Amino acid sequence: MDGSPAVFPIPAQAGIGLRLPHQAQLLASRPRLAWLEVHPENYMADASALAELELIGAHYPLSLHAVGLSLGSAEGVDPEHLDRLHRLVERLRPALVSDHLSWSMSGGRFLPDLLPLPYTEEALRVVCRNVERVQEILGRQLLVENPSTYLQFAASVIPEPEFLAAVARSTGCGVLFDVNNVYVSASNQQRDAGAALADWCRSLEPSSVGEMHLAGHAQIRTPEGEELRIDDHGDHVCAPVWALYERALAHFGPRPTLIEWDTRLPALAVLQSEAALAQGRLDECQRKAYARAV
Repeated sequence: MDGSPAVFPIPAQAGIGLRLPHQAQLLASRPRLAWLEVHPENYMADASALAELELIGAHYPLSLHAVGLSLGSAEGVDPEHLDRLHRLVERLRPALVSDHLSWSMSGGRFLPDLLPLPYTEEALRVVCRNVERVQEILGRQLLVENPSTYLQFAASVIPEPEFLAAVARSTGCGVLFDVNNVYVSASNQQRDAGAALADWCRSLEPSSVGEMHLAGHAQIRTPEGEELRIDDHGDHVCAPVWALYERALAHFGPRPTLIEWDTRLPALAVLQSEAALAQGRLDECQRKAYARAV
């Protein structure tokens, strides 16, 4: 034994995003949960929180969902941030590591948002170069998440599903498929969400999808009276997103599925109830697959 923490595989079941306010409660009560996902940036400079997370990781499978790699940055991935992530990965030994198809760094300064990028051949080369660098340093596959968007760039020449599929083919990375983001983006761009999901299903290799995300979102009205959906992870999963999730499961098959809830954080029991709703759909998908097999 080398003293390294155990690596628990992430099951094709429903887990929850662990946020710092729930950490002590979870450690004390140790409820039944399939797996947990955390933002590694919350632990890079908080030694006490990291020590608690290590104790939690002795009992639950862990996934690290990063927000600061800035995979779409033409300047490349910040080496200091990547080094901090690498050290955290080595210490926690998570089963999955992921980040977003976005950028958030310019001129050495980190911006407090996950910003979209135009889907061009140049951007594709940038993202692939950055993903390859991350995977080289971490020594493992990275999952890349489809973003929520609020507009389309006039310069984009590659449809988003094809863009992310090309990244996966070129780099060997996996895809973290966020179903809520598909719905939010389609709604904001006045597209039918079912048609948008069909585009993703046609473009992505099922084997590339390593995880799915579900979340709630906010609805606001602009000064012009237009409805806008904001991906704030601050509510229950809505009925249309559940419906898209069922269709995604039917196409891609059961995948580890996370309930994300970051703002207006509810009690831990609420997250467990939301995960149970996802688990029911995963179980039904498994039953249908078994029935077809026999």
